[in-house]
Amino acid sequence: MTQGAGQGPEVERTATLRDFRVPAYVHETGPYVQGTPPGNAAPPVHDPLDPPAGYTPTQRDLPVINRGDTLQVTVDPAPAPAPAPVPSTGPGPLFVVGDVHGYLEELIAALREKGLIDAAGHWCAGTARLWFLGDFTDRGPDGIGVIDLVMRLSAEAAASGGYCKALMGNHELLLLGAKRFGDTPVNSGAGTATFQAAWLLNGGQKYDMDRLQDHHLQWMARLDAVEEVDGHLLVHSDTTAYLDYGDSIEAVNDTVRETITRNDADEVWDLFRKFTKRFSFRDEGGADAVRSLLDTYGGTRIVHGHSPIPYLLGEVGSEDGEEHRDPVVEGPHVYADGLAIAMDGGVTMAGKLLVQQLPLES
Repeated sequence: MTQGAGQGPEVERTATLRDFRVPAYVHETGPYVQGTPPGNAAPPVHDPLDPPAGYTPTQRDLPVINRGDTLQVTVDPAPAPAPAPVPSTGPGPLFVVGDVHGYLEELIAALREKGLIDAAGHWCAGTARLWFLGDFTDRGPDGIGVIDLVMRLSAEAAASGGYCKALMGNHELLLLGAKRFGDTPVNSGAGTATFQAAWLLNGGQKYDMDRLQDHHLQWMARLDAVEEVDGHLLVHSDTTAYLDYGDSIEAVNDTVRETITRNDADEVWDLFRKFTKRFSFRDEGGADAVRSLLDTYGGTRIVHGHSPIPYLLGEVGSEDGEEHRDPVVEGPHVYADGLAIAMDGGVTMAGKLLVQQLPLES
């Protein structure tokens, strides 16, 4: 396939998506998007990064860099990190990690830089607390390796008096659905769709599926969707859709787990579709959307992944034919009147995998 400015992702076809021609709401442009639009379809009249009413993620949601196209960057060995500060009493420092998407080597380097793991990849941060904000697999080369690392660090951190925990991302729901339901048709709201097709369109890696085991599935199915820690409301997606699942953190987490346990393809698809929504906290009304979540679930700031910071800043997707520049992300993005912290540095677009200690000043 070819690629170029102003072109949207090609509608990929499978035997289970007969005559499915619903356009994706994301018509990103620029060098990160592969494929050409079918025919001479006109570009959308709406903001290409804002979903219209009834949006359903049955096409590629954000740019995917396939394994064969992944930018290979030579990284000098990182210097030995200083141990994370550990107080003598009480809980240790709090860290959050943005979307990893299978980039295991980058994750290891970022955790080492913050003093959370040692040169051998083992927990060395004592009572420190570490939260992953979801999206461990798809798009990058080793999603199962990422899950294995997080599961191992969870045990090692607990043995040291700290913890390593994780939230449910939309790509965990996507991988669960692709494994459980495969080509089973679901009611997408925009035509016939399947989890298998959506997984492939959004960066599903055969290498991950081949190594996916029952204990990985069980671990993903039990992940919480929302947590509040030290005044920080932690979620994966920058959406208010969490409000559809309960008026308390406990209620949301219980509802999500019960939905997955019932194993109904349409119910899980609807959950995945809602967790795939994004950009609720940016632009006019964004701060009010954040407040609606904080007022319901507690906390004074929301911390999320899901939407890459370059997209929130409008640094990619130009239709003006500008010369390509890699996204520059130095750290988390604080926005929505200082109430929201975005943690997805865009590692899938040669951006940065972020690990950040909280609290973070505006």
